[in-house]
Amino acid sequence: MDFNDNAIRRTLRSALRLIAGKPAPTLLIGLLLSFSAHAFDLQQLSDQLAKPSVIHGNFTQEKHLRALPQPLVSKGTFVLAKDHGLLWLLKTPLQQDYRISAQGIARRDANGWQLLPNKSAGAEQNRLFLAVLQGDSSGLQRDFELQLKGEANDWKLTLIPRSLLLKQVFTQINIDGGELVQKIELLETQGDSTLLRMQDSTAAQPLSDAEQHDFAQ
Repeated sequence: MDFNDNAIRRTLRSALRLIAGKPAPTLLIGLLLSFSAHAFDLQQLSDQLAKPSVIHGNFTQEKHLRALPQPLVSKGTFVLAKDHGLLWLLKTPLQQDYRISAQGIARRDANGWQLLPNKSAGAEQNRLFLAVLQGDSSGLQRDFELQLKGEANDWKLTLIPRSLLLKQVFTQINIDGGELVQKIELLETQGDSTLLRMQDSTAAQPLSDAEQHDFAQ
């Protein structure tokens, strides 16, 4: 055995004596505090997603139906404003504008914005999108069990329905993102699914005059 081996052994013995001399709870608390200091939690995610005042971006939505061999694809743009809500502007395969806010879901027609019945098709899904994009984890926790993995620039949030009503519609919802939400996947109990990709999102642009007008109506 050479000098280096002896030095290594002495160092290991010293380290083991130091650890052995600490009460187990102290060690455990130290490890937990160290982990907590680096863990990315739901509150941090909520704060991160709620930070931008306005987000503009493009979206591609794929609706996968069991009865169809190819998904139904729609594309458009969106505007998310913290103090106003969400403008969801469908461009293809048809043009249709939606607004989601605290007042409900509205659709634009020749006469302007018209509020839709709360039980209209897709209403709950659209409210869910708004809660996710705004980082409203407290709102989501009322209806879902939330499981978060990853870190601030690369995370995955899984939503498992709590209520019987939601369990009849969704098996789970997967949300992926970084600084902003990038992808939302809704898995339905009947085997259908929806995949929504948020592309080219930016928080660098304020609301335009036209967008402010749309939210104000």
